[in-house]
Amino acid sequence: MTAQVDRTAGAAGAAEAAGAGRASRAPGTVRRRVLVGAAALLMLTGGATIAHGAADGTDGAPAPDGGGHAAHSTGTGAGTGTGTGSGEAGPVGGASRSGGFWMRADGVFSPPGSFVPSDALTYDTALVPAAARIEITQYADRTSHRVGTRLRGLVPNRAYGMHVHTSPCAADPASAGPHYQHRASATADPVNEVWLDFRTDRNGNGEAEARHEWGFRDGGARSVIVHDAQGGAGKRVACFTVPFSS
Repeated sequence: MTAQVDRTAGAAGAAEAAGAGRASRAPGTVRRRVLVGAAALLMLTGGATIAHGAADGTDGAPAPDGGGHAAHSTGTGAGTGTGTGSGEAGPVGGASRSGGFWMRADGVFSPPGSFVPSDALTYDTALVPAAARIEITQYADRTSHRVGTRLRGLVPNRAYGMHVHTSPCAADPASAGPHYQHRASATADPVNEVWLDFRTDRNGNGEAEARHEWGFRDGGARSVIVHDAQGGAGKRVACFTVPFSS
């Protein structure tokens, strides 16, 4: 009888300990689920992730790859960044010892007035569907200045135009202003402006890069516009506000 009581008490104790263990784990589990859910909501509804840092990888920032694009990393890259769809994030990081820098901005397109605001706006969802993605990279050192783009989820096998513009995006496509020009009121061509024309592949993905010996004036470049045709003009079908560095 004594042994039976001891075994029963032991089983009850084990069950109680197991229950306590589950209870102790529950809050952490809930927190993890909330964080995962928030991240999933952000990915579905749009927004922008911005990372700035040194071009040589100092301060923990990943250096650009051989093609001039910043190397991808988990999270927001160097230091801090934003994962919210509302408002424009302030840049972080700065110049490296070698005098170069890099920047990367990612966005998910959504129409103006969407429930969750985004820095990436589509004005024509037939050409730039909602939830299509865009990445803009900027890299500069003493000898060159490069701006690159990668897009995902557009119309397959189609040509698009893209240029850097002078003002942020808004509901009115004209709000982004004219093309950024190195020499104002001069020629409208890829030498004096930043042209990123591209053609999508069979999956609707495309990329381009522009290189110049000059960089942007402080506050002079604020966005990129996607056009429905390549060249110097075309209908404005999408816009992405980008915190370009001078």
